[in-house]
Amino acid sequence: MSFKKTLAVAVLASAVAAGAAEARDQIRIVGSSTVYPFATSVAETFGKTTSFKTPVIESTGSGGGFKLFCAGVGEQHPDITNASRAIKSSEVERCKENGIEKITEVKVGYDGIVIANSKQAKQLEITRQQIFLAIAKDVPNAEGKLVPNPYTKWSEIDPSLPDVKIEVLGPPPTSGTRDAFAELALEGGCKQYEDIKALKKTDKKKYKAVCHSVREDGAYIDAGENDNLIIQKLNANPNAFGIFGFSFLDQNSDTVQGSIVDGKAPEFDFIADGSYPVSRPLFFYVKDAHIGSVPGILEYLAEFTSEKAWGEEGYLADKGLIPMPAEERAKYKAAVQALGAGS
Repeated sequence: MSFKKTLAVAVLASAVAAGAAEARDQIRIVGSSTVYPFATSVAETFGKTTSFKTPVIESTGSGGGFKLFCAGVGEQHPDITNASRAIKSSEVERCKENGIEKITEVKVGYDGIVIANSKQAKQLEITRQQIFLAIAKDVPNAEGKLVPNPYTKWSEIDPSLPDVKIEVLGPPPTSGTRDAFAELALEGGCKQYEDIKALKKTDKKKYKAVCHSVREDGAYIDAGENDNLIIQKLNANPNAFGIFGFSFLDQNSDTVQGSIVDGKAPEFDFIADGSYPVSRPLFFYVKDAHIGSVPGILEYLAEFTSEKAWGEEGYLADKGLIPMPAEERAKYKAAVQALGAGS
């Protein structure tokens, strides 16, 4: 091969590697089903008010989103992933292994996780300890020994609970909602048992396995990443309960109701002030290497972090997002603006 041809091939290969993401003119977003409706609302507004194409958004669950996001840099990989939990150190490492050196985290607001049922049934008043006893794989018996979950009816846990079969529809293991529910609700109830709580110091791995493992005998039903499907099933079966984010409760409050947990209802104000015990932050993560390669990313981020979107009176609050305090919004908006300054 001549020197000219060799040089031409090298230049072409370099251009392909450096500008792999440039061939795509539409932002690609994956991740959390909880953040999905907020991201979709921003994307639609962005598509209508700018000259850029409306981003393509896929609801894959937080874990599935990080897997796709961290697979590499270039047009075949997503630009942004939504998440209903913070990124794990193992996911950061996976990103680095695949050439993704810089990621920007943007917290977008807060959400409550609800355990809801049809309005055709009575509203449930429950504690996190009772939630743990209903959903955990192994629970303490009368002697305090861990045994496979024996409870088939809610009333067997406590006579004040409904005398119906335990049937809970919830998210899969890849979901950030599942992770957060396990940490906030299941572990919140689990650690009220002193013997189990003591395990955290002596055998952290076993402690997490006990407090986070969900029963697999049919009482907990993996409903996938489709929260709308859970709503439909609750309406069809008033004895069933479903686990999903507050925004879906807010959107469907004509037919379903959230349970009162540890004396607090899943209401906007109680989630905002942290007194509702099953509350968590929501995020999205941006691949810095795609800034300036895929058109419109900075403009999309500017729309998401604008007061008219995520502010206290913004259109995302109308969708059920619990806005962050003004200082927090300013902090994350500054992080987004720094991205623009560095591009």
